Amino acid sequence: MSGVERTLVIGIGNTARGDDALGVRLLERVRQHYPAVGTLEVFQLQIEHVLDLAGAACVLFCDAAIGLEEPCALHEARAEASRLAFSHAMAPEALLEVFVRTQGRPPPPAFVLALRADSTALGEGLSPAGEEALRCGWTIVRQLLSDPSPGAWRSRVRGG
Repeated sequence: MSGVERTLVIGIGNTARGDDALGVRLLERVRQHYPAVGTLEVFQLQIEHVLDLAGAACVLFCDAAIGLEEPCALHEARAEASRLAFSHAMAPEALLEVFVRTQGRPPPPAFVLALRADSTALGEGLSPAGEEALRCGWTIVRQLLSDPSPGAWRSRVRGG
């Protein structure tokens, strides 16, 4: 990313594992319809992705979530040391905490769009629940990107 602040959408998932592909499928739509928005596709978050957050005005993490009752849910992510992982994968909150520790400043405002996943079996396509989650997620992403400011996104989280 250059020094210019912009919105960054991170799609997390594996396209070979059914509903685990939801974050990536949503990211594909963002790339097609919003070419000026920064995008990053990852299998899972890792410490190195801290560098991708630098220069972002606002970040949206899109990922599949097993056990989610509704098709999709949006929440603001906050840096949390308690969620730091000592493995190769991290939660968005842990990545934000690493940002604080390594950059010496607050991370950009960040939000998580969780997409209901029923099955992440190898070789499967999206489940009916996954298809519904993708539709719901796309509606939310379009609303967010129509006003890509942290204040507007916070209003959306509160149902505004």
